[in-house]
Amino acid sequence: MTNRLTEIAPGVLVATGVLYTTTTTVIAGPDGTCLVIDPAVTADDLAGLAGSLAARGMRPVAGWSSHAHWDHLLWHAALGDVPRYATATTVATSAARLEENVSALRDAAPGHDLSLFGAVAALDGTIIPWDGPVAQVIEHNGHAPGHGAVFLPDLGVLIAGDMCSDIEMPLLDLDEADPAGDYRTGLSRLAALRGVRHVIPGHGHAGDAAEFRRRLDLDIAYLDGLDRGAPFDDPRVTESLREAHDAQLRYFGR
Repeated sequence: MTNRLTEIAPGVLVATGVLYTTTTTVIAGPDGTCLVIDPAVTADDLAGLAGSLAARGMRPVAGWSSHAHWDHLLWHAALGDVPRYATATTVATSAARLEENVSALRDAAPGHDLSLFGAVAALDGTIIPWDGPVAQVIEHNGHAPGHGAVFLPDLGVLIAGDMCSDIEMPLLDLDEADPAGDYRTGLSRLAALRGVRHVIPGHGHAGDAAEFRRRLDLDIAYLDGLDRGAPFDDPRVTESLREAHDAQLRYFGR
């Protein structure tokens, strides 16, 4: 991680890691408190994030994990012993997939305190409990079961989890019965939000309202391409994502 927090909207800070272009989002609250969403991704990144927050006089009071993939279930002791929330489905999925997630974590980003890994509690309701800006959870099954994006209606900021990326095409959960349908439902729920002025993907770069709509259109076009089976191009299908793209084509018989 650069450990440099960039303010993309008033009180909304984003740091971007080198590994997978992974974002961490921090929401400023009253009296120096903050909400930390999807802190990632190496142990050094998280230690650096804690140091950057301390240098700004910011103190985490809650965390949010958008879904049950290993790179979204991380924490560091220096961020504090605070409540960490996720959707109930994410909590259950994380528990069921703990062994494979830990294996993936050790391979890609060793050195984390495993006692903190995936230690999330099910959110009661759709609003993250803290004293800062209203943080509304938008739950769906696109990309992962119980995927929980976070919308800040007062600020017009959507923290989209692993969707609405400028560098990744839709990555479907092929273990589900209707992966494309689930993803379309997720996109429709995000598209229905009123007043989105900024979008922050889990991997990639923040964008404005026009960029949000452009990414939604790109994602829908990608899904349409899978459905049609005709050759199609998406500029986000890079060499590193070719294997995942090809797996999705095979799933749909292309």
